[in-house]
Amino acid sequence: MDAKSVKPSRDIFGGELIVIRKNQINYQIKALALPESRVGAKLVDQYKKDVTPKEEFEKTELLKYAKDYYRKKGVGRPTKKDRRDIDNYQEDTTEEI
Repeated sequence: MDAKSVKPSRDIFGGELIVIRKNQINYQIKALALPESRVGAKLVDQYKKDVTPKEEFEKTELLKYAKDYYRKKGVGRPTKKDRRDIDNYQEDTTEEI
């Protein structure tokens, strides 16, 4: 996949694959065709197909568990003592290998 950043106003064509990053997920949308004129939001699904692999959604599940492991949401940054404990833990696990 040849990825490049483009401006939002760039024209797209039928059969083109579009990658959109939202909430740490890379959604892959395939443009099936282009409507002749503007259409309502309910009809947009006729012109696109979501081809995002399941692995992308599984990555976010793992990230959610990794973030919740050490600190609860809203607690803030680690203190100096917390930082030392983390460094000591990392040194201990490195020595065992």
